[in-house]
Amino acid sequence: VDDLMRRMVKEELVRFDGRPLFPERRAHTVKYQLSPEEAALYTAVTDYVREEMNRADRLAAGDDRRRNNVGFALQILQRRLASSPAAIHESLRRRVERLETRLGEERLAQRGESAGKLSASTDIHVASEDDIDDLEEAPEEEIEDAEEAVLDRATAAQTITELQAEIEILRGLESQALAVRRSGQDTKWRQLDSILDDPLMTDRDGNRRKLIIFTEPKDTLNYLADKIRTRLGRSEAVVVIHGGVKREDRRKAVEAFTQDKDVLVMVANDAAGEGINLQRAHLMVNYDLPWNPNRLEQRFGRIHRIGQTEVCHLWNLVADDTREGLVYARLLEKLDQARQTLGGRVFDVLGRLFEARELRELLFDAIRYGERDDVRARLFEKIDGAV
Repeated sequence: VDDLMRRMVKEELVRFDGRPLFPERRAHTVKYQLSPEEAALYTAVTDYVREEMNRADRLAAGDDRRRNNVGFALQILQRRLASSPAAIHESLRRRVERLETRLGEERLAQRGESAGKLSASTDIHVASEDDIDDLEEAPEEEIEDAEEAVLDRATAAQTITELQAEIEILRGLESQALAVRRSGQDTKWRQLDSILDDPLMTDRDGNRRKLIIFTEPKDTLNYLADKIRTRLGRSEAVVVIHGGVKREDRRKAVEAFTQDKDVLVMVANDAAGEGINLQRAHLMVNYDLPWNPNRLEQRFGRIHRIGQTEVCHLWNLVADDTREGLVYARLLEKLDQARQTLGGRVFDVLGRLFEARELRELLFDAIRYGERDDVRARLFEKIDGAV
């Protein structure tokens, strides 16, 4: 009860003189639609994910570990797809390379046979749903390492022939993703680009204010850092934090962002989502929305904290013409309605509405079955009821 009260009344806490202890915070949902090329890639990758999940479901009884690894890998791939053309292309490229290596090893072991059974993989990183839950709360570097290991090797293929067929599908998807990446068709980036021109981004004197951008994959993080450096015309204006950044370098990046007036943008993943004080800024963008609701609050908590004197603004980017994006947009819409009723006291309790596994399953159900009207209605009903 005490914990719930602490989370519920954050905006109601006041100082001895009656002034609010925490500033107001405002969340803006920024919806966008994919370009025709992006939509075609989304459909193709999502069809692959759904088919592989169906194949994983048909794995022999007792093969739960492998089924969970495949499911986890496909969830990661879908999130990379929603993140950026750079992230999905690099993820597909690495997966093709690793599975091709495995195919060569299997052929060598079985002396060229094509119908032979694949050997059991020893790379078991996710044994159960509980393992995924535990991983969600792990340090970001552990999450990044586990995701790469699973995404690159987990497969539902049971024979050399099936693995070869999957690789051919992945090659086609990789080629399609590369074409989208080279085309410059990135509607999500264009939305961020327009946010960078929002009047809130500059102070009364015309100076640019500091901004934090949260993403997930390192490929998207580096892609955004390069784009923003080019846009601002100064490489030193942007710092980055991810799980691969050493602790000392991370400290220097935070110090530069908070103390140096020429460092304007921090691009980070959830390695900066907890335990780091970034209240020197009061503007934040969620370029990628986390599937763990607690991370959403942890991110906003980096700037919305005691000592912050400015109204905090958060922009959430969501493609509402994708299956998971449609569900997330509905959730944000209902939260905004609740915020207006409750005077802003919403993001604190998002983790109370949905546990991490519950929201993850909700979004993945949307990906697998979201074309069915009855499933979509059930998902919306669950969101509406929870909020």
